[in-house]
Amino acid sequence: MRRPASMWSLEAFGRTRLSKHFFMRDFLFSEISAFHGVPNIPERPDLAIKNGRAFCASLLDPLEETFGRIAVRSGYRSPSLNGFGNIHGLNCAANENPIECHIWDRGVADDAIAGATIVVPWFADQYEKGRDWRDLAWWIHDHLPYSEMWFFPKLAAFNLVWRPRPLRTISSYIAPRGMLLRSGAMPSQAIEQRKQRYADFPPLRGIAYP
Repeated sequence: MRRPASMWSLEAFGRTRLSKHFFMRDFLFSEISAFHGVPNIPERPDLAIKNGRAFCASLLDPLEETFGRIAVRSGYRSPSLNGFGNIHGLNCAANENPIECHIWDRGVADDAIAGATIVVPWFADQYEKGRDWRDLAWWIHDHLPYSEMWFFPKLAAFNLVWRPRPLRTISSYIAPRGMLLRSGAMPSQAIEQRKQRYADFPPLRGIAYP
């Protein structure tokens, strides 16, 4: 697929199905793009689709089939849009920064990456009542092949990242701030202790569909 050159080709790109529950269009809206008029158009659509499919199938579909609807706060960002956001201090990491997960058409092979900032509404309701964000972090750690997670204070939104070779790190801007788990390190709590934290969570992929 060539870089979309018209509104119609961009529309076709948006209709591309990434997984059972997600389409490319679910990830294309950007407040930065809408407000500043910077188009969110990929440079390498095929690569964005390929990495996006791996991300959705391995991480987002299991979440959706466990907790119900997953809200995408910030999805795909083109290199030009992300670069604009970084230069203007709009909470975008530099394009060359290895933690910038929103540019899906940047890396290939072992350097491939795709991610999004998401909210799990089922958990956000509990978090708003005081539940510890680490309960969700440990559930994901024990059930899904994520690469990185970064948690944020509002609604316990977090960056969820896919890579072919996962780093398995957990960090947070919510207290206790900092890195909860470093790549290659063992969790601070044993598996049985972690299970107690999320014992009331619904079963993995337990939602029945017609």
